[in-house]
Amino acid sequence: MTVKGSDVLLIIVAILFPPAAAAFITGCSCDLIINILLTMLGYIPGHIHAFWLIYRKMKAEEKYGIGGYRYVGNGEYQPVYAAPQPQQPIHYGATA
Repeated sequence: MTVKGSDVLLIIVAILFPPAAAAFITGCSCDLIINILLTMLGYIPGHIHAFWLIYRKMKAEEKYGIGGYRYVGNGEYQPVYAAPQPQQPIHYGATA
């Protein structure tokens, strides 16, 4: 797994203020609210959650390529461009 400059910047932001890193990764989502609550409960749980989100983002970049994924929530990513599905021939009522 390669670590890019943007990942290093996210890690630094996560060390300073974990909810900001969560916001950069997930936008305004449930993960941001969870990270804010975890940070208020204790600084370390917020860090763990932010680092987990960064790790999941790095794994998605490795699997789908840079920019080839979309965040769908709960630390999950899906590809932006799916492989085209083969089309079934159209028989128009024929049973052949």
